[in-house]
Amino acid sequence: MPRPTHSAPVETASSGDRLLAVLALFTVEQPEWTVEAAALKLHVSATTAYRYFKRLTKAGLITPVSGAGYMLGPAIIQMDRQIQICDPMLNAARPVMLDLVQYAAAGSTILLCRQFHDRVMCVHQVMGRGPQEPVAYERGRLMPLFRGATSKIILAHLATRTLKTLFAREAADIAAAGLGTTWDDFRHSLAGLRRAGVCVTRGEIDPGRVGIAAPIFDREHAILGSLSFVLPKAYAEETLIGRVAPLTIAGAREIERGINSAAASNQPSSARIKIAT
Repeated sequence: MPRPTHSAPVETASSGDRLLAVLALFTVEQPEWTVEAAALKLHVSATTAYRYFKRLTKAGLITPVSGAGYMLGPAIIQMDRQIQICDPMLNAARPVMLDLVQYAAAGSTILLCRQFHDRVMCVHQVMGRGPQEPVAYERGRLMPLFRGATSKIILAHLATRTLKTLFAREAADIAAAGLGTTWDDFRHSLAGLRRAGVCVTRGEIDPGRVGIAAPIFDREHAILGSLSFVLPKAYAEETLIGRVAPLTIAGAREIERGINSAAASNQPSSARIKIAT
């Protein structure tokens, strides 16, 4: 008697991958897609693309707009709200960043960022007093991993295997960022950042800005993200950098304590950074 057959797991995974591929089409550069355009881009039939669009629309992940176009849907907003309320690093960091911004020069911004694939993404920012120029590290914007203090301090603490893969694939960009033309040079550059515990860069992302960043780790000392001061160059003399750098490190450590405390108590963090005066 023949055995019953079951749906192949490979097909299920492929279908899921295709749905994610459709969702990934929606970007700031091209926020609206039609079924036909998506089918051409993904090399699938219009019927298949329509089926994916229908499933994503039902889930609220995309929504129809004028004409035959679709854009990201309300479920994305709902998920963002959940992140804002529930993310442990965000909950731990907000009060710390509000405390730290009091010690920032006029026109400064404090950033909380995390790694996202081979990029870095800002997840929260707090602006200081005085007139503000926008910073490139906008919330949700993907930024390069090899430029800027905010990114470089995360890069420095990635696993060696990950760094070797990045160097093999992105050697030209790494060299252009001044991080070394060989694997040994690259490794030594990052080791120096790890020893310093803080990264300072000048104008690498935003002209006229100085970045000062410290790493944030989880309980296993794996890198989670970074905390950064972004100072106007006009105010960022060495004396101020020397004062802000240890504050940045202290803030990162306080965020880590807040994350661990929230995990232990399953309650929102109320961490406050204590700075001697």
